[in-house]
Amino acid sequence: MKIAVLSDGAWGTALAMNLIDNGHEVVSWGPFPDYLDEMREKRENVRFLPGVKLPEALSFEADIGRAADGAGLLLLATPTQYLRGVLDKLKPHFDPQRHLLLDVAKGIEVDSWLLISEMVRQVLGPNRYAVLSGPSHAEEVSRRVPTALVAASANPADAELVQQLFINDNFRVYTGSDVVGVELGGALKNVMAIAAGIIDGMKLGDNPKAALMTRGISEMGRLGELLGGKAQTFSGLSGIGDLIVTCTSGHSRNRHVGEELGRGKRLPEILSSMGMVVAEGVTTARGAYTLARRTGAETPIIDEIHAILYEDRNVPDAIRNLMSRSAKPE
Repeated sequence: MKIAVLSDGAWGTALAMNLIDNGHEVVSWGPFPDYLDEMREKRENVRFLPGVKLPEALSFEADIGRAADGAGLLLLATPTQYLRGVLDKLKPHFDPQRHLLLDVAKGIEVDSWLLISEMVRQVLGPNRYAVLSGPSHAEEVSRRVPTALVAASANPADAELVQQLFINDNFRVYTGSDVVGVELGGALKNVMAIAAGIIDGMKLGDNPKAALMTRGISEMGRLGELLGGKAQTFSGLSGIGDLIVTCTSGHSRNRHVGEELGRGKRLPEILSSMGMVVAEGVTTARGAYTLARRTGAETPIIDEIHAILYEDRNVPDAIRNLMSRSAKPE
């Protein structure tokens, strides 16, 4: 199958490599033609996946219409806050009968507070849609480290198609039908990873981090259910699986933001030092906080992370607020 990867970032590139391993024709589109030329010449994604040699079979296309032409799968790997602009560019070339859309980004759109599936439907209309998510860092997938994810779609045949396109000896894919739950698992865990990073930055130890992750998955499931997801989804790869890897790994950009906050740095300084690398949890915290208010969900961790990021709350005060909440049964 011809597959168009709509992103020049690390995750899209790593997945393109996996698809080429499986014998597919893969073209990578990105918003900056000069950078596509650089990747074509150097066979390396220097900005986002340095040190990884790109396969010769990976091609690059600056015209989104030519990239989508003849493709059976369009892989949406653009960071959430830029995705609407990409969808607008794609719309004149989108064929709802031919194209299966596969989202691999993780977030909630600012201001609209839409999940990616909702944003895609708003821009492109009725479509075939699936989401692929789970504990997976691009750096490790590009090195063919054993990885497991879940592909979810309202149409079982589309979930199974994604499974067959990606699965190999290094990349295991399960199927599911809970699109909302899988999307929210991937998005909300980034907020929890910021909290985990704060604990690491303050060198508080193992006890609070274990408590944070445990209560964090409970909070994610509580909000996720109220938004239409299934509680059991958050016990799977896109919930607790992704939470574990993002809260513990040195590859995690969201954990890095939290770690720097825990060391006393200010958010603008942290984000400036990251350049073009995106930590989705920073904006997702706003979306999660807003959706929690709309649904009436109890989300104390999300509330405190939102206060740290956007209300200038002192980190020790946020921890004190969480620990001093009224006693209750688990």
